[in-house]
Amino acid sequence: MKSKHVKEIAVGAVAPALLIAVWQAAAMLGWVNPQVLPSPLAVAEKWVAYLLPLQPHSAGSWLAWAFSGELVVDSIGSLYRVVAGFVVGAGLALPLGLAMGASPRVYAWFNPLLQVLRPIPPIAYIPLSMLWFGLGDPPAVFLIALGAFFPVLMNTIAGVRHVDGIYLRAARNLGAGGGTLFLRVILPAAVPYILSGVRIGIGTAFIVVIVSEMIAVNDGLGYRILEAREFFLSDKIMAGMITIGLLGLAIDVGMNRLNNHLLRWHRGLEN
Repeated sequence: MKSKHVKEIAVGAVAPALLIAVWQAAAMLGWVNPQVLPSPLAVAEKWVAYLLPLQPHSAGSWLAWAFSGELVVDSIGSLYRVVAGFVVGAGLALPLGLAMGASPRVYAWFNPLLQVLRPIPPIAYIPLSMLWFGLGDPPAVFLIALGAFFPVLMNTIAGVRHVDGIYLRAARNLGAGGGTLFLRVILPAAVPYILSGVRIGIGTAFIVVIVSEMIAVNDGLGYRILEAREFFLSDKIMAGMITIGLLGLAIDVGMNRLNNHLLRWHRGLEN
């Protein structure tokens, strides 16, 4: 199993390695303006400088000093907003999606309103979020919650409404009541859809957090990228972008492993 994972990682690393090699060669040959597109080595140097603490260690906790670099502080700020916004958005979407999927009456009540709101991108709410919540974390969390809400909601509804009728009839024939039918049949069968919605919702939350940080807050990866643009620091912009990509990759890998663990029964795996 481990050798298979190593092989998958090695195959997945081929395309990034080739891209970096071509990028570095183009920079060394002078085909691109280094101010517009700095070389990978320049970006790596800036990323390390962005990661390291700004001040030398003098007194106090060494651990606090080691994690005092701009990159660490900005990454923690962005991840906090992603988690807070996602918990709010998914926490509202999950029970509503279960209710809409299980009850045609609830679906009829809420679906028209939700279908009007769903096409509106969270970015369109930026002016209102600043009027309602001011500046700082609250408007960012609000926008992220909006971004995470609809993927979780729509996948939850789809999961509940697409439960195989054979399971429902079999449970009813065995004497299952409404509560038992929902908790023991409908909800477990909908879990794959719900987890897919969660995975999409987290990805959307990460996109929205960067935009919101460029507008409403004074720290975070999005804010730092916008600040670097003001000073035309292309290497710092790309260092921030790469950090976003790495964090997104780590979250996606973690979610994929969580899905595989929780859905062992769905795939017929015993261990």
